[in-house]
Amino acid sequence: MFCPSKDESLASSTKNIKRSLSDLNIDIASPQPHNDMDHINHNNDANHDSNTFFPRKYQSQVFEVAMKRNTIAVLETGTGKTMIAVMLIKAIGEAVKSSGHKKLIFFLAPTVHLVQQQHQVITTHTSFQVGDYFGAKGVDNWTLECWQKEINDHDVLVMTPQIFLDALRKAFITLDMVCLVIMDECHRASGNHPYAKIMQEFYHGSSSKPKIFGMTASPVARKGNSEGLISELESRLDSQIYTVQDRKEMDVYVHHASESTKFYRRAGSWMLDLKAKIESSLSKFDPSLTLPNSEEVSCKDFVDKLKILHQRIFNVGGKILHCLEDLGPICAFEAVKIYLESEVHIESSSKYKLFLEEVLLLIEESVFAGHEISLNSNFDYFEAIELGYVSPKLHKLIQLFLSFGEASEVLCLIFVERIITAAVIQNFVKKVSRLSHFKVSYLTGSNSSVDGLTSKEQKETLQAFRSGKINLLFTTDVVEEGIDIPNCSCVIRFDLPKTVRSYVQSRGRARQDKSQFVILLESENMDQRNLLFEIRKSEQSMIETAIDRNPDDKYYLPKAPIIEEPHIYSVKATGASITAGSSISLLNEYCQKLPADKYADVILPAFQEFSSIFEISI
Repeated sequence: MFCPSKDESLASSTKNIKRSLSDLNIDIASPQPHNDMDHINHNNDANHDSNTFFPRKYQSQVFEVAMKRNTIAVLETGTGKTMIAVMLIKAIGEAVKSSGHKKLIFFLAPTVHLVQQQHQVITTHTSFQVGDYFGAKGVDNWTLECWQKEINDHDVLVMTPQIFLDALRKAFITLDMVCLVIMDECHRASGNHPYAKIMQEFYHGSSSKPKIFGMTASPVARKGNSEGLISELESRLDSQIYTVQDRKEMDVYVHHASESTKFYRRAGSWMLDLKAKIESSLSKFDPSLTLPNSEEVSCKDFVDKLKILHQRIFNVGGKILHCLEDLGPICAFEAVKIYLESEVHIESSSKYKLFLEEVLLLIEESVFAGHEISLNSNFDYFEAIELGYVSPKLHKLIQLFLSFGEASEVLCLIFVERIITAAVIQNFVKKVSRLSHFKVSYLTGSNSSVDGLTSKEQKETLQAFRSGKINLLFTTDVVEEGIDIPNCSCVIRFDLPKTVRSYVQSRGRARQDKSQFVILLESENMDQRNLLFEIRKSEQSMIETAIDRNPDDKYYLPKAPIIEEPHIYSVKATGASITAGSSISLLNEYCQKLPADKYADVILPAFQEFSSIFEISI
């Protein structure tokens, strides 16, 4: 997407923007719930009156609280949190318009998938001009004029939080232009996440604060004291947790998946010899052992490139070993083939290719000697099981698939930890003849790795799954949060969730009535059992803590955030700002734009940190 052209009204575009929300004297009556509490699904036909929306009683309840104060709405997946956000957008947006002043509403969503989905919902259910923004549109290179054009032409801007943060840092957007910020999946607001940086660098020190509305199904992202973690989130977002205490109405609309655990036995030790051989081959490329100190050689660039190559080989080798242990030798063999085939399309070192060919030969000689077994048209799954080529964990998954009914009845998400796992298993399942009636694919986030997918491929795959053209979809955590798949009949956690957030969010994808949520556990693995127990315990504690938050109780009002003030350098003439952390990406971006040709590499800065002070050399 190119930068929008300049508009004649640029000079006067922001004259009326700089006014605080409190100056507008907004007094909005709460929308009245419909008698039968009918709810408009955002997938309804587009010809339906987009401004007609009859909220459920609990949605009106949350809306009323959110109109009074900054709120973090904690509601399960499928309860319609986005529609509450739409109610806020309509109420505040219409009040701002009637005041005659230009004020913007920003809807922030952490992934491109969510940006596109929420943009469609807001466009469908409001009469506002809504724009969507993410990196693939070239937003990173926009100028002030580009952003002024967008501000002129839109009322609601839906974007990833990093784009909003970058625009604030460059002073293309300032908080006094904004009346409402909605943060989807707001539990991410910690550490160096853009949500946390927006609040830390701009919101808490601002004299013109916009209203904040956060949405999450799990305000606690990790194990720990729920009270403390929730209070920390409230302080950071200057908001108060609110959830609905009487859940009877929600239970009518929200389908809860039936949860079960399936056990598989530990993999045998007969693969240890092959594992040792691959590790021996891989050790030759250990970046910490095989390279000379860069100060001892005359060509530093050569050493740096060699380190990068060896790190790449080491990373790929680790993924192949993971497939061997977790899935079995036939899938490890398939993983090597995937990486080898990718070499046709990308420029790579002969050393990298030789390593992959060596591992391929090791697997063939150690495992397949005397047996013609591969994922071809003649693949015999049951023979592979008999020969021990398939891990007990993968076999348990295939047994689950074999227990499913007709393809038309199945829409199953399978969560895995690694992209290569998703790519390999989907190839494996396609060759199991008794599963040929299922359409299989995999989905990942934006990733530059050879086993990743492009944004276009991701969008097409997700749409095919929603429409039922794909029955079994293997995915990483890219669809854990917020992606709307109402007909999903089953969610399988092939790899255990590591956090409360991951557990709650992935379970929430099972949206269909009588859906299933299945977790695979290794028999007698106490570490896995203890992890799952702690996660479930933390979830219960989180729910109880959230319910105890009374919106009228001053005891629970968010405390002033205890956040270390960042060292910010501001340009008085423009208002642009920079911190030590943000300077790194800015310098890298600058170096990428320096003149270069095919005979000279792009010059990149080198960083060293001394007690929070960076020394940079180019």
